[in-house]
Amino acid sequence: MNFSTVLENTIYFLALINPPSKILFLCSKKPPFTRNQLFLLSFRSNVVALAILSILTSIGTFLLVSIFHVQIYSLSVAGGAIIFFIGFTAVRQGRFFFEEDIRGGSLTDISIMPLAAPLIAGPGVITAAISATSIYGINLTILCLTIAIAINFFLMLLSEPIGKGMEKFHITGPIIRITGLIVTAVAVQMIFSGCENWIKHVFAAVT
Repeated sequence: MNFSTVLENTIYFLALINPPSKILFLCSKKPPFTRNQLFLLSFRSNVVALAILSILTSIGTFLLVSIFHVQIYSLSVAGGAIIFFIGFTAVRQGRFFFEEDIRGGSLTDISIMPLAAPLIAGPGVITAAISATSIYGINLTILCLTIAIAINFFLMLLSEPIGKGMEKFHITGPIIRITGLIVTAVAVQMIFSGCENWIKHVFAAVT
């Protein structure tokens, strides 16, 4: 197993996962999560995301296309729409979710949706994982995904001190709004890319 290949793919997956956006997501909660809540959210979301990515990496094309009849471009549009809502909320509210979304003991719901999917196991990561499998094989791809998600998990655990540091300088809201704008732009690009691939698919079918 080539170490440079593992390192290269791990960094690539980590960039697609984008840990800073998850840190800011967790920092935007008012009042902040307790340490226990933060650990549970981080652990559950990353474990679920790794499970999703591992399954899709192993049988992704067959599962999506043959069983659910869902193309990658459809996943891109749907995931983009969800991420757009999250980013738009951040731009307007200075937080990545509405306060009512976390009331009533719904931490498990948040850890799965939107944290695990689509924020961690998003369409971009899924597409990259499926593509990497065809080049490097399932074992190496899952290894790189596991390392990347483990790093993301530990970075998410640092959300509390990072949040306190930003609050000290009163920059949490502005940074979250800027990040929300970027997330919204990424979501729009995902939707456009999905539509573009769909149009290519339609033209290919016609010709």
